[in-house]
Amino acid sequence: MNLLRAACLTSLALAVTACQTAPPPRAVVPAAVAAPRILFVGNSFTYYNGGLDHHFQELARSAAPARAVTAERVTKGGATLRILQQLPAVHEKIQTGKYTVVVLQEDIPELKEHSVTPFAEEARRFDREIRATGAQPVLFMAWPYERLNWVDAAQIADAHRAIGRELRLPVAPVGAALARALAERPELAMLGKDREHETLHGTYLAACVFYAVLFGATPAGLPYHPPGVSAEEAAFLQKVAWRTVSAWAAKE
Repeated sequence: MNLLRAACLTSLALAVTACQTAPPPRAVVPAAVAAPRILFVGNSFTYYNGGLDHHFQELARSAAPARAVTAERVTKGGATLRILQQLPAVHEKIQTGKYTVVVLQEDIPELKEHSVTPFAEEARRFDREIRATGAQPVLFMAWPYERLNWVDAAQIADAHRAIGRELRLPVAPVGAALARALAERPELAMLGKDREHETLHGTYLAACVFYAVLFGATPAGLPYHPPGVSAEEAAFLQKVAWRTVSAWAAKE
């Protein structure tokens, strides 16, 4: 295993302390919503491996009883929230899609300012727009990587926690879950050969994290897992997702 890659992910795992007795996180999608509509806004971290929206939707629909979720995405490769803010297609989707939840995925290492300030600024702008439609914004916390290493895992976590608290936004700590999975099972790669984009296992784990965050329920036991992820691996990743989300929520 590349030592720098392992260090980047492991430091993020350490930034989110495990709490085995934490209460379950509060559901973002109320139980009264029969068929939630969810929009994922982001870059390749969102559309890789067939799309986080696809795997999340299939995971939710595999529950018993099935959660009748509609999940869509609007993305641009390499984009930060500042770039996405400039795309008319993004605003059209947000304003006309009648979504229950809109997920915002920032890629902090890509910020040319080498500062987390633009992330906070754009999160505030998107927050106002999304709430005006009646939807709930949610932050997708990603991860550091070697190609752009000016920011580390702890700084990414701190930036998401700070703006999440300021705006009262739920955070899906995907990067922390990837780090935890790698720490517990190093042989199961979470990032691909480019050491930047997630593997299929990483995308599946992200879907499990979003299930836990949006529904306030553990994904453990859900039968859906894509070809290439075994049932045993899926069970492991489901449990990692729930432990990570519970630990994050315990510190809020």
